[in-house]
Parts: sequence; C-alpha cells; structure tokens
Amino acid sequence: MKSAIYPGSFDPITNGHVEIIERASKLFDKVYVLISINLKKKYIFTEQEKIDMVKKAISHLDNVEVVVWDSLVVSYASKVNASCIIRGIRNHNDFENELELAYYNSQLNPQVETILLFPSTNNLFVSSSSIKELIKFNQDICKYVPSCIKEEIELKIRKRLQ
Repeated sequence: MKSAIYPGSFDPITNGHVEIIERASKLFDKVYVLISINLKKKYIFTEQEKIDMVKKAISHLDNVEVVVWDSLVVSYASKVNASCIIRGIRNHNDFENELELAYYNSQLNPQVETILLFPSTNNLFVSSSSIKELIKFNQDICKYVPSCIKEEIELKIRKRLQ
C-alpha cells in the first residue's frame, strides 16, 4: 500500500488545502493529513479545532486520516511507512521554502520522496493568512474555505480580532 503525508498548520484549512488533499487521495492508497506544529507561527485555532475542521472538510474522502504531530514530518513518514510527502506550492516563495525542506528530508530519510502539487487557478492565491485578513475587513470568504466550516472560521477569527 502506497501512503503519503500532507503536512500543514491548517489555521484554518482552505479550499486550496482541500483540493490538494483530494488530488493526493487519488494518487495514494492512504493519505495522512498531518497537522504540524510550526514554532514560528502564532495560531488562532487549537489543535482540536483544526482536527475537527479538517475532518469536516474532507469527510467525503475514505482513504484520508487526520493526525497531529509535533516533530519532524519526515519522522512521521518513517513511523507510518509513508513513501511520500505532498506539498502544495503557489509561488516562488513557496518553492524556495519547499526546496530547502525537501533537501533536509531527503538527507534524513532518502526513502521518502517529496512531491509538489500546484493548486488550480481558483486556489492559486488562497492562503490561511489571506482568509484572516479578509475576515478582519468583513469580506466574504465563501469562495476560499469549505462551506461546512465557513461560519466556524469567521466566528473564531472575529472573536480573536476583538
């Protein structure tokens, strides 16, 4: 069985994330959506809130599991015998960051490949930080986040901004 990991902070999950997860679920028998902890980021949503939102957003996918991990992504790949780390990239900044991560991951475990997926043009510029900014200025986010969690995202971010 071929499995892959799709790591991210998902604070909050966007339609871009969901698109990449859906595409990865067609390429692999099993996909682990890995909610990872990035020490450089300040999060709005708790780990449990992220787990719940991601599960709701991908409930239509049978071969995807949501997990939280607080160590190196490549270590989780070794733990579950995943052959691949999936990363979504939107621009040259993402590419430079992902290239560096792919290098270190290949040094730590040469058996794990990194695959970069580009989102569709509808999701090319969608980011969690943009969602937060749009909500801050009372703009509609329905095009950018799964409808099943839109209100939850808006309420939490508005509450945090007060």
